[in-house]
Amino acid sequence: MKLAVIGGTGALDLFVASSGASLTTPFGAPSDRPRKVAIGEREIWFLARHGNPHRIPPHKVNYRANIHALKILGVDSVLAVNAVGGISPDLRAGSLLVPDQLIDHTWGRAHTFSDGGSAPLRHVDFTNPFAGPLRAAVLAAADRAGLEVTEDGCIAVTQGPRLETAMEVARLAAEGCAAVGMTSMPEAALAREAGIDYASLCIVANAGAGLEQGPITEQDIHRVLQAAMERVQKMIVQLVQDIPV
Repeated sequence: MKLAVIGGTGALDLFVASSGASLTTPFGAPSDRPRKVAIGEREIWFLARHGNPHRIPPHKVNYRANIHALKILGVDSVLAVNAVGGISPDLRAGSLLVPDQLIDHTWGRAHTFSDGGSAPLRHVDFTNPFAGPLRAAVLAAADRAGLEVTEDGCIAVTQGPRLETAMEVARLAAEGCAAVGMTSMPEAALAREAGIDYASLCIVANAGAGLEQGPITEQDIHRVLQAAMERVQKMIVQLVQDIPV
């Protein structure tokens, strides 16, 4: 298994990183240079989804270039770290979720490699968007590391960068969504097209709009995410120790 982690720049700060690989793709430049990070005697790739520094909004991320760049590097498994809002009452700020389903509410994003020119037209199966050995390995690593995670749940993916309205969150709850984020699509689908096993580790940064009193502030979101990074690091270290060379 050749693993890459796609996440925010805060996640990169958890590890010692190299200068990175400069790559070009048919779809333009990735958000940042993929960087090798050392975990014990192993190395994995890390890619900052929103650039370094954090500057690219969810709807402007060049997801195709990011996935294609990792494919060039021989990556066959991607762990995505995603910040989400909690909808399920069980998912409070700081909770970790390993989703098994998603509903895509994004629009206007370049969402496929089959764009009529650069790649053959393919209709990939996406019945279970996170199905694969990596998701099972993530859950096993969390258990071995003593971390509490919610093992199942559907995430909604919205356009961003604004947060949702209270009525939008109520609709997503009625659809059966446990959480809502902005970056899992088209990233997960592009990974499937590229033949890359893809799993997500979601950090619940806040309660969904209307589920708690008061406004949702960026300061509170950043504080929760920063506090959760130690557990994310612990899980990734355990995962890398567990996966075969």
